[in-house]
Amino acid sequence: MGLFEKERDLNRPPDRIHLEVDGSFFRLKANELHLRLDQFLLAHLTWRSRTSIQALVRDGFVQVDHATPEHPKGAGSPQTETRPGRKLRHGSQVTVIIPEELRLPEPEGDVSPVDVLHLEAGVMVVDKPPHVPVHPSGRHTLDTMIQRVHAHCAREMADELGLAPRLSHRLDRETSGVLLVGTRTQAHRELRRQFEAHEVQKTYLALVSGEVPAENGSIRWPIGPDHHSAVRLKMTVTEDGLSCRTDWRVVQRLAGYTLVECDLHTGRQHQIRVHLAAMGHPIVGDKLYGPDEQLFIRAADDTLTEADRAQLQMDRQALHHHRLVFKSPKANHPVTVESPLAHDIQEFIDQLPNA
Repeated sequence: MGLFEKERDLNRPPDRIHLEVDGSFFRLKANELHLRLDQFLLAHLTWRSRTSIQALVRDGFVQVDHATPEHPKGAGSPQTETRPGRKLRHGSQVTVIIPEELRLPEPEGDVSPVDVLHLEAGVMVVDKPPHVPVHPSGRHTLDTMIQRVHAHCAREMADELGLAPRLSHRLDRETSGVLLVGTRTQAHRELRRQFEAHEVQKTYLALVSGEVPAENGSIRWPIGPDHHSAVRLKMTVTEDGLSCRTDWRVVQRLAGYTLVECDLHTGRQHQIRVHLAAMGHPIVGDKLYGPDEQLFIRAADDTLTEADRAQLQMDRQALHHHRLVFKSPKANHPVTVESPLAHDIQEFIDQLPNA
């Protein structure tokens, strides 16, 4: 269950949290749930103490739209509730107003523009630069791709849209290239269905270390969590992992490097990076799957040395989402969108002699 409204404008910091009372969350049947308001909030706002939650309620920052037999999801008219012990039933809607002093500050400065590669009813495809996260998280809360998309749509498409656009897939922060956006609810759902059904064709360009001997190949090693790594999100090739497939072919041979094109038939976490590294040819600049995962840890702590940077050779992983083929939700025909190789990868290649 998300804490924030899905359709909210991500260019504005949230001012409220919305929660629905659900018996399954507490492993109870719907008719068995009779829970105090402060207990319910404590289960969801785990970073707050019960005393602070009770104070939040008494101070008028909580609204409840109670479920009734006539209105099992509430009547649509929430009322301020100041009694921490008020009982809740399954289906009730609870809204917590974030006090002004606890809200994130408004973003300062202009949001960067987006480079639109394709636009049609319900769909927009943009070119993602490297180093830009797709969503706000951690230390990266401003000028993300979704914020740039929201700002663009607010300026260019305000008369056409009645909702906040949503990304149909994700790219790592350092990865550049094609990013698909659903600008209407039905289109977004159809695009998500295509991704989940593996009907979307995804092609990446990767610059790898070493000269790959073969011209092409297919990697089908299963991938799962790397339990021996100090980095929780790291994946590895493992017999008990999830099945996956990466087809690749050589695009350009360079002295000490190879530019390869990779087609993803599955979409496992870090799939291309794991497969190429396991093949003995890690992606240039990959801090996690390159020469030493300590580079990733030091990068996260902002403690990379000049020697580290020289070892990485690029300040980001040289991975670019080059081509995406999907079916138009409205016209029902295939659409192919391409993004040229990112400038920083191309500049690195240009200074290398051919093999």
